[in-house]
Amino acid sequence: MSISKNIEQVLKSIPERVKLIAVSKTKPKEDIVEAYEGGYRIFGENKPQELKQKFEDLPKDIEWHFIGHLQTNKVKYIAEFVHLIHAVDSLKLLKEINKQALKHNRVINCLLQFHIAMEESKFGYALDEAREMLNSEEFKNLEGINIVGVMGMATFTDDQDQVRSEFKQLKTNFEILKTEFFKDKADFKEISMGMSGDYELAIEEGSTMVRVGSSIFGAR
Repeated sequence: MSISKNIEQVLKSIPERVKLIAVSKTKPKEDIVEAYEGGYRIFGENKPQELKQKFEDLPKDIEWHFIGHLQTNKVKYIAEFVHLIHAVDSLKLLKEINKQALKHNRVINCLLQFHIAMEESKFGYALDEAREMLNSEEFKNLEGINIVGVMGMATFTDDQDQVRSEFKQLKTNFEILKTEFFKDKADFKEISMGMSGDYELAIEEGSTMVRVGSSIFGAR
């Protein structure tokens, strides 16, 4: 099946309210062009320099999502054009995104990443850390960022019950933040969870964005 057909299949399997991010990381530009010519416009990358190069070389109406762990010294490569940064896991990173956003007269949309998996290797906030950060004066003074939701990655396991419970936890964290900090903020509405192996489960648990790569572009 072609890349465009694969995208069609995934789109058919998810509700309209859920946004599909076609994860094109490590894939050649030709693959993105094929998806683009089939009508798709929303892609996810996880390496800042690679994303910058693709942005420069490809059509400008593509909506680029940065989905990987982002180092502060790499924010400058993507600040001019990125649509959404999915994995914000520290105030230090937020401050750098803010600084680079203001340089480009932009406000950059961000998701707070939560650590929901059993694996230590995953990044992200604990709920209390996120609360502390959102309550801080430093956070309140950031004018170049817009927090629009949360993101998390489940444990890489065949245990569906464990994955489901981790997704439930992220949904709960979202609802707590919505109630405590973003009650009157209509655009705080995104829950980015679910990848090729578990996106259907994630959608059942309230995901609004799924990050699907191998089901679309083939194995890495």
